[in-house]
Amino acid sequence: MSYLQLPVIDLSAADRGPQARALLHAQLHSAAHDVGFFQLTGHGVSTAETAALTEAMQAFFALPEADRLAVSNLNSPHFRGYTRTGDERTGGSRDWRDQLDIGAERPAHVPGPGEPEYWWLEGPNQWPDALPALRTAALGWTDRLSAVAHKLLHELLAAIGAPPDFYDEIFADRPHLHLKLVRYPGRAGDGSDQGVGAHKDYGFLTLLHQDQIGGLQVQRGDGLFHEVPPIPGAFVVNLGELLEVATNGYLLATNHRVVSPAGATERYSVPFFYNPRLDARIAPLPFPHASDAPGVTADPANPLFAEYGRNELKGWLRAHPQVAARHHKGLLVPA
Repeated sequence: MSYLQLPVIDLSAADRGPQARALLHAQLHSAAHDVGFFQLTGHGVSTAETAALTEAMQAFFALPEADRLAVSNLNSPHFRGYTRTGDERTGGSRDWRDQLDIGAERPAHVPGPGEPEYWWLEGPNQWPDALPALRTAALGWTDRLSAVAHKLLHELLAAIGAPPDFYDEIFADRPHLHLKLVRYPGRAGDGSDQGVGAHKDYGFLTLLHQDQIGGLQVQRGDGLFHEVPPIPGAFVVNLGELLEVATNGYLLATNHRVVSPAGATERYSVPFFYNPRLDARIAPLPFPHASDAPGVTADPANPLFAEYGRNELKGWLRAHPQVAARHHKGLLVPA
């Protein structure tokens, strides 16, 4: 088997008649069941839209550090805002990148008596005063990719013989959408090359725009991590743990990581996470291949919960220990 490239899938085939759609479904089925990752073309997001987001993102990282720290996520009990290089953790080790975390723009939901603590994850974003265009570009990107992900999820479910709209209800109101604007500033001074450590995403779908520098690696069937060569205009798509849980392991959530670019070379990427409401309970998916499902990957250090918000909060508390210590001391979990 060749690991030189992920499957490349053209989403526009869904609109080109029964034959093209059947081929699309065969490709989606294979990619999601065998790999858990693929490159997506034909999504309809224009180069102009991508350029507008990229320009706004690079303008943010070019701001003086004081302006970036003015929107530090240390200010936010909702984990929104800027994270300095080295302050995020994956697998207990520091990630050598800085980033801006953005979610759906909503009022703060402070959990009331008896309410789950994961409601802390819903709240307002922080925006730099010096860069008003960033808000427009980021929230516009979130809307565009939500539509792409909605269509892709429908086609993916249809591809494995499931009702395409089975999960529409848990996305219909207040989905927990999340966007990261990420810069990898090159290698750390100690020589470590962990841009972000090996992990799986814990939602439904992730759509990643990456620049041409490279560094994303995916763990394939041989157990090794393989490079994902950038394809201009394509999104790298991976399945999250909730789809693995929903299909009892028939669909794969796959380990991936980023190796920092050499020297002082900067790399930019924009992952978008398409996730349901925080209080959504993920019902098992009815589909004809369920009897072939191998079961969910067991990881005692990473228990998975049917209620989505519990998985999400667990991840944030581990990844951002300084925010957790400042705002959520009673919720701290082991690294």
